[in-house]
Formats: sequence, C-alpha cells, structure tokens
Amino acid sequence: MECTHLNQLQTVIPSANGCEECLASKDTWVHLRLCLICGHIGCCDSSKNKHATKHFHSTGHPLIKSFEPGENWGWCYTDKTFVYLP
Repeated sequence: MECTHLNQLQTVIPSANGCEECLASKDTWVHLRLCLICGHIGCCDSSKNKHATKHFHSTGHPLIKSFEPGENWGWCYTDKTFVYLP
C-alpha cells in the first residue's frame, strides 16, 4: 500500500530536542519521532508512553519520520506504510 497523505507534508521545525511530554514529566524514551505536519517530537511505540502515536490520535497528523541520527525513514499512521523520504 502507498501513502496517500504525502500532499500534507510540511517543512517543520522540531518542537524540542526530546519527547515534549516526557521532558515535561521528567520521563524517559527509547527513540524519537518527528511529526511531518507540525513538528511535534514524541517518543516511539517502543517507549512506554508512546507519545508520537498519541499525538497522531489526538491531532490526526498521519506522517512522522524518525528523529534519530542517521535514519531517514517515515511512517504513515493512516495507511500503515513506510514512507521513503528524500
């Protein structure tokens, strides 16, 4: 399946240097994800809080990318598919 939401991609500025919600609650995360619609930084689904997925459910923003150094892949929550980014 292909992502049908690539037309929603935005040039974003990361909102923080770590998961916004985990930083606020002094919690930890495993990996970070960047929302490609608004720039929100949330923790991945391997993290106990899963803030990136929670951000998707609360906003409907379907596209994220890894915010880990050296990684250049994305994910569309709605279409449940990887998105390869230039």
